Amino acid sequence: MLKKRIITALWFAPLLVIVVWFGGQPGFTALMVTFGVLAALEFYRMVYTSEAPPFTYFGLIWTAFFILSRNSELLSTLEPHFNLGLLTPLLLTSAVVLPLIGLLSRRQREGAFITWAWTIAGILYVGWLLSYLVALRGLDAGRNWVFFALFITWASDTTAFFIGRRFGRHKLASSISPGKTWEGTTGGIVGAIIMSILFFTPTPFHLPLVYWQAIGLSILVSIFGQIGDLVESLLKRNMGVKDSGKLMPGHGGILDRMDSIIFAGIVVYYYVIWAI
Repeated sequence: MLKKRIITALWFAPLLVIVVWFGGQPGFTALMVTFGVLAALEFYRMVYTSEAPPFTYFGLIWTAFFILSRNSELLSTLEPHFNLGLLTPLLLTSAVVLPLIGLLSRRQREGAFITWAWTIAGILYVGWLLSYLVALRGLDAGRNWVFFALFITWASDTTAFFIGRRFGRHKLASSISPGKTWEGTTGGIVGAIIMSILFFTPTPFHLPLVYWQAIGLSILVSIFGQIGDLVESLLKRNMGVKDSGKLMPGHGGILDRMDSIIFAGIVVYYYVIWAI
């Protein structure tokens, strides 16, 4: 399992780095749409029941719409023809209303509103939250801010995994994720702090952060990234599955690999908007 985990990381991480560095916002958005749709598909497969199947295709399309809606270059082409202030309310309203209309066309009435709830949950959990990474890429120095979210999360996840595996004794949330320990969580925070050095020293990833800002933000990213991991673990436990999918050997599915990054992107985005 560890060997598979390392091999998967060796192709997944460079792919993201190459696209973030060379792809600009269009290339990065295309990759996030691809990952988002695959992650949403895994989500809908997990929550599928014959009594209340979600509107999977609708959810996948609206997930893509939400991610695309945060691309600043795409929005600039729409601005002369469309009031952009209406875009997010329109997407949210249609995500709520259209599945409700769809319920009326189904013969099966049992669990109708469970179908509706899971459909919206997938769109918001994957599409809306993942869209923050696209919005982050569109900000000034967006490339390096995205690298901050990615590198800090990877450092946190990796050190948490190995420290927890070697020294973990005290369970963090045994009813949600039995493998998580306080030692691993602490190790993840330390790993995030160490990685933050890349972003307040003269490197290609330098950001307008002094050391205490970079360290504080890295701690927040580590904490919220690990919360994101626990949230998905709770979902899988409720659904009775071990992994969200099989696309990433050693890690599970796309959603298993992106759960921490989704939350990290939100934290970094709002930090940049409010504090920089």
